[in-house]
Amino acid sequence: MFTIKWNGDSVTILDQRLLPVKEVYNTYRHYSDIADSIRNMETRGAPAIGITAAMGIALAAKNIELVSLDGFKEEMNRVCDIFTATRPTAVNLFAAIGRMKNIIQQENDINAIRQLLEKEALAVLNEDVEANKALGKNGSKYLSDGDVVMTHCNAGALATGGYGTALGVIRAALSEGKNIQVYACETRPYLQGARLTAWELSREKIPVTLITDSMSGHFMRTGIIKKVIVGADRIALNGDVANKIGTYSHAVLAKENGIQFYVAAPTSTLDPNTKTGDAIVIEERGVEEVAYIMGVQIAPEGVSIRNPAFDVTPAKYIAAIITEKGIVDNPATQGIGKLLKS
Repeated sequence: MFTIKWNGDSVTILDQRLLPVKEVYNTYRHYSDIADSIRNMETRGAPAIGITAAMGIALAAKNIELVSLDGFKEEMNRVCDIFTATRPTAVNLFAAIGRMKNIIQQENDINAIRQLLEKEALAVLNEDVEANKALGKNGSKYLSDGDVVMTHCNAGALATGGYGTALGVIRAALSEGKNIQVYACETRPYLQGARLTAWELSREKIPVTLITDSMSGHFMRTGIIKKVIVGADRIALNGDVANKIGTYSHAVLAKENGIQFYVAAPTSTLDPNTKTGDAIVIEERGVEEVAYIMGVQIAPEGVSIRNPAFDVTPAKYIAAIITEKGIVDNPATQGIGKLLKS
């Protein structure tokens, strides 16, 4: 299984909208189709959409036939803007696009730009995989033999270049011989936990139990869940974390029940330019995601619906932020400054 693959003249993407019923890979030769794959959730997960955008930009450079350097750069900047507009919350997307734009701005030879953009897109992919493995190793110390660990949304190989963030920590603990079981929240309304996390873990024969989002408090209070670990889409300077909608509720319940709540993310998810979580733009998605499940209407026609895709968990609820460059324990007391200096 892979999430995204660079083919030289095309990009192949696993269509996550069809999982777990069908495992379908779509190959695209035009950057606009790749931008659409981010916008329509064919590919998702903060690190993964950054990688996808980088590959889409690299592919565009190969296909743009302008011979004027100024015209080529103008067109490439327009392409970058298209990818920037696909989704607003995950900072990994903007970090990857920024890397590509730096090459476009600094180089003055079209062929060199093309070659360097391809190299950079592959670097974004490979660096993410290595970062996930490193943060997994860093965070595995927090998981004990016999733990039942709850996660929310999908922060595994499907959401990244491979291996995973929150699931990467779990994979690392398992590789150390620890007996770990996972409780995966379904993650309404898009069901990333039910459709993706449960599928990914089952495929690897990692013990997983699927629960609805509203069951987490019950399993925390009754002592079954021992730890909670999630990924992130953006981490503000003060340690506040934006993640899939529902994360905040789980964090509050964990605090109430004396359960440690961890966030695992690569440093590309850190956003020092956003001082607190209150400044993070929260994406609102279409009402059909709430009104329908797998094409079946479940809500009355015309009823008012809100669908924020993310929420913000204040740093005071987070025991540690785990990255490939190190860990910040009790981020409410120090924010993420330590990680930015490493």
